[in-house]
Amino acid sequence: MDVFSKNSEVKLIELQNEQEALLSKRNVPSNDYNGIYQRFENPVLTDKHIPLSWKFDLNLKRNPLLLQRIGVNAVFNAGAMKFNGKYLLCARVEGWDRKSFFAIAESPNGVDNFRFWDEPILLPETENPDINVYDMRLTKHDDGYIYGIFCTERKDPDAPAGDTSSAVANAGVVRTKDLKKWERLPDLISNSGQQRNVVMFPHFVNGKYALYTRPQDGFIEVGSGGGIGFGYIKDMTNPVIEDEHIFSNKEYHTIYELKNGMGPAPIRTGKGWLNLAHGVRNTAAGLRYVLYMFLTDLQQPDKIIAQPGGYFLAPQDEERIGDVSNVVFSNGWIADEDGTVFIYYASSDTRMHVAVSTVERLLDYCQNTPSDGLRTGKSVENIIKLIQGNSLL
Repeated sequence: MDVFSKNSEVKLIELQNEQEALLSKRNVPSNDYNGIYQRFENPVLTDKHIPLSWKFDLNLKRNPLLLQRIGVNAVFNAGAMKFNGKYLLCARVEGWDRKSFFAIAESPNGVDNFRFWDEPILLPETENPDINVYDMRLTKHDDGYIYGIFCTERKDPDAPAGDTSSAVANAGVVRTKDLKKWERLPDLISNSGQQRNVVMFPHFVNGKYALYTRPQDGFIEVGSGGGIGFGYIKDMTNPVIEDEHIFSNKEYHTIYELKNGMGPAPIRTGKGWLNLAHGVRNTAAGLRYVLYMFLTDLQQPDKIIAQPGGYFLAPQDEERIGDVSNVVFSNGWIADEDGTVFIYYASSDTRMHVAVSTVERLLDYCQNTPSDGLRTGKSVENIIKLIQGNSLL
């Protein structure tokens, strides 16, 4: 049976037309409603959005059978920012070889028509090259630079002989002014174990750079760590973190029982800083990642002043299925000048989605949703209070 009945020239035209149809497809709001945010029907980035020129040698003289030369497995965990009027996602792209890299896609409206720039980002390396990189947060800072802080992974030098899986995670740091030329700075220097999910605060605090951290004892096991920390750096060219302290810890039988980490940099409002974070708990089917929110004080960004109970956004329907199932993760959102907030999140380490809200709605959600009472009785009391209030209508 000849399953390759079409010649390569015809097939290439088909592939190009199919991709153009995907890239130009209009995204529409889903029917799901909670009043807090609006999900959209289609993912905004998938492996199918990757340019054909990144995967195929399009010269049919060199590649007459039109074989794919390089494979892409997933596109997820994207940093985000508005730049030159465009909505940009700095996505984590994972190849068939398990190596992740960063690539920027842009959209005119933030919900569809995302197209990757011509080439992925070739990060400068340190003297100890990264084996893998992922989950970059983008932060435009007061000092004039755009900082990208990401997880850099290397083999654990202290691993026993024959152990080819033990790893060390740290925060890698780059900065740029145009998102094309990147300067590599030294990796974060911390005395609190391995560091993942490090996020830069966009403003100086008492003349210093401020960072959110999530220290943990090992690459997988959080040990005594796993909470959201806050610390300071005097000079980003010598990024030694000082006065690091945990201000949002793990808590038994909550959505952040096992791990508790920041998502993107917070959004400033007149009532405080809006924060989006991820919480992790263990289940019989493995780790479950969800998103939650809290509000911090304008003058003390590490002081929580309001925190709704439970999750803000969790995987649902087809979002539950992927390389690492039952996971949502966010390291990028964009607040527009009119108060619209684009929340970019990945599902199951496979694809990128968007949910749209407003600063007004997110503040209402944070300030007026009951907090977690940390036991069943308190949860039921909150429901009864709501019912009784509704009975007075």
